[in-house]
Amino acid sequence: MDTRLLFIQALSPIHAGTGQGVGVIDQPIAREKATDIPFVPGTTIKGVLRDACPEEERNSIFGPGTGEADLFAGAVTFTDARLLLLPVRSLKGVFAWVTSPLLLKRLIRDAVILNKTASFDVGEENCLVSSNSTLKLNDGKVILEDLDLDSKPSQEVDYWGEWLADSLYGKGSEWHKIMQERLCIISDDNLSFLLETATEITARIRLEADKKTVAQGALWYEEALPIETVLVSMVVASKNKDKVFDTVKSLTKNKLQLGGNATVGRGLCKVNLIG
Repeated sequence: MDTRLLFIQALSPIHAGTGQGVGVIDQPIAREKATDIPFVPGTTIKGVLRDACPEEERNSIFGPGTGEADLFAGAVTFTDARLLLLPVRSLKGVFAWVTSPLLLKRLIRDAVILNKTASFDVGEENCLVSSNSTLKLNDGKVILEDLDLDSKPSQEVDYWGEWLADSLYGKGSEWHKIMQERLCIISDDNLSFLLETATEITARIRLEADKKTVAQGALWYEEALPIETVLVSMVVASKNKDKVFDTVKSLTKNKLQLGGNATVGRGLCKVNLIG
C-alpha cells in the first residue's frame, strides 16, 4: 500500500453533520467521541470524488456501486479528514490559523513522509508564533476570541508555516505569505476551549410558502466549520497506485463540495493531494 495526504481547505462553511443533536444545537457537526475534535467522514470524501470520476474509471478506482459492493473492492481508501488548522478571530490581523501539539503530533505519526519530530514548548498562558507574525499587539499579546496569550516566536511555527503553505498554495502565492504570518500553536487545553466556542452557529428557518412567515416548529440551529478551516485526510492506494493517485489528483483540480446544504453554498472546498 502507498499513502499520500489530502488537504482540504474550506472556502465556505462545512456542515458534515451527524443528524439530529440532543443539545442546544439541533444539527451539530461530526466530532470524535474521545476528543471532541471535528472531522469530515472519509465516506463523504470518497462519495464526492466517486461521483466526479469518469464512468469508465469509476468502478476500477472506487469500487462498484452500493448494489454490487460485494463483487470486488476498490483500489483506494480515504480516512476521515481530521482538523489541522482552525481559523479563530484575532484582535490583530483579523484571524489566526490555530493548531496544537496534539493535532501536529497526529499528523507526524500518520504521515511518515514528514520525517519530523515534535517538540513544542507551549503553555496555557502563551502561544507560539512565527518570526514574522502579524498577530502580535504592541505589548506582545495575542488575543484569540476570549483568550489573552503571550506570544513566543518559535522556529517550529516557522517550519510548519513554510511546510503547510507549500502544501496548500505552493511557493510564490500571496496566500503562502499570509499563512506563515497567521499561524500559531496553542496548548491542547486552549484548543479544546476554542473547539467549543469558535465554530459557526447559524439559525435556520423555513417559511410558509403563502404567508412568508416561519412555519410551525421550523426554527433550528446548525453548526459548521468556518471558512478557512484546514483538514487533512490520508489517501491509501492498495493497488495500481500510479493510476489511483493520478486519478484523485485530476479530480481535485476543481473545487469540490463536501457535506450538506450545497444549495445554500455550504461545503465548497479547495482540495490538494500531496506526496
